[in-house]
Amino acid sequence: MIRTALIAAALTLNAVSATAAPCITQKGAFGGYLQALGNDAKKAGVGQRGLQALASAQLSGITWRFESRPSSQTGTLQGDPAKFLAKRSGSSADAFINGVNRRVQQNAQLFAAIENRYGVPGSVLATIWGLETSWGGYLGGTSIVSGAVTLASYCRRHPRFESHAIAALKLVDQGLISAGTKGGPSGELGHMQFLAGNWLKYAVDANGDGRADPYNAADALATAANMLKSNGWKKGKPFHDGTRNFKVLSVWNDSGNYQRAIAYSGSRVGG
Repeated sequence: MIRTALIAAALTLNAVSATAAPCITQKGAFGGYLQALGNDAKKAGVGQRGLQALASAQLSGITWRFESRPSSQTGTLQGDPAKFLAKRSGSSADAFINGVNRRVQQNAQLFAAIENRYGVPGSVLATIWGLETSWGGYLGGTSIVSGAVTLASYCRRHPRFESHAIAALKLVDQGLISAGTKGGPSGELGHMQFLAGNWLKYAVDANGDGRADPYNAADALATAANMLKSNGWKKGKPFHDGTRNFKVLSVWNDSGNYQRAIAYSGSRVGG
């Protein structure tokens, strides 16, 4: 039975205070940012384990490169959704969509239960799952804490992402991740590559074991559906470009190319 997880820490992230850590544009200033963020983290209720993880965080080179040179982020410039899927998956759009279809069929009961509860089709969720981690095949190679903190430090992204960095420290407190747990370069985690703050806010225990775990596929898929529903997804409504549900996809990824790829794949599988 799918149910919303009871998470020990408060689900609502504390707002960044007026004395939030100042952003940086030079790598050499990262140590000072860590110290300032530590003060914000304490005010936000981060515990000892989270603060220790912050103290051991290092500047993520790949994260810094992405933020200082946005053009280095390949695979995001394809306007044609089929080309985007091919670029992102390293195969062809048809091969990717066939992979989505297989996952939906293999997990038909789970996807049906999620759609019944949250209204989001399995084809949409399995598409996101495939785009993010190749259906759990690759969960990332960057320290989640280091990636989240590096992203938050950089002025182009700060302060929007500082709350996610603090949320990552809270996940360390909860034991869901450790200082060394690997994920995406922006601090994304688990099967669906959630930002830490989104996991805290929308986490669902879908397999009924009493723990919402981003590294459990059922929990991650249900949480993604909960996130979309909570932001306006309407059950049974279309999700092609120009519809309300299509606009909701922006809460997952604000790239129009990414959103069109989800809609294209989801509709090909059957929507």
